[in-house]
Amino acid sequence: MSARTLDNKVAVIAGGGKNLGALIGHQLVDGGARGIAIHYNSDASRSDAEKTAAELEAKGADTLLVQGDLAVVENNVRLFDQAVAHFGQVDIAINTAGVVIKKPILDVTEADYDRSFDANAKAAFFFIQQAGRTLADGGGIVSLVSSLLAAYTPFYAIYPASKAAVEHYTRAASKEFGERGISVNAIGPGPMDTPFFYGQESKEAVEYHSSAAALSKFSKKGLTDIEDIAPIVRFLVTEGWWITGQTIFANGGYTTR
Repeated sequence: MSARTLDNKVAVIAGGGKNLGALIGHQLVDGGARGIAIHYNSDASRSDAEKTAAELEAKGADTLLVQGDLAVVENNVRLFDQAVAHFGQVDIAINTAGVVIKKPILDVTEADYDRSFDANAKAAFFFIQQAGRTLADGGGIVSLVSSLLAAYTPFYAIYPASKAAVEHYTRAASKEFGERGISVNAIGPGPMDTPFFYGQESKEAVEYHSSAAALSKFSKKGLTDIEDIAPIVRFLVTEGWWITGQTIFANGGYTTR
């Protein structure tokens, strides 16, 4: 097998307009990727996606912006079709998108349940499916899940449950796509220092999570930083290609199993 590098590669990044998705785009371009298709969900995140695209283009990369709710199957088809039409190929597919709902079980509504499983499970499945149909041989797929998959905690019933499905999609896809040299993995970060985390947590919960990891005191806020995760994504789609079908907990010792 020839060396896996980012030279001349093209990536599709779901949720690529800000936070972790944007940083992954920067690191891929810094490593030699020539094109990034930046997916964003709604008009509310368009300005962030445009800003990230401009930053990547200033580094010499080609970019494509694609909006859509990935829980709608056709939007996954359109995302990858537009990327192929624009760049001529897709080599890497990374899904950082999702939603968190933290509620006691007795307070979870049907709408909450549907929203969580649509955004975290259904969207992830059809993203992986379309990536498998589209990626060049020797490519890489990475999905973001959660370290709560290994936690024993109240109030998080539907969020990690909807992410648990992605573990099984990852295993199955790694077997099915492996004959084409495509690796498929998932990464479970700990609570991350992003708005995605703070929107669900009380002050007291933030204080707890900020001290719960084994390495908390060596982190800026005791939490997982997006800079802790992006290099792992980059590694998995390059030199780490031999790792496949795995869920990697990258959380400073917040949970383990």
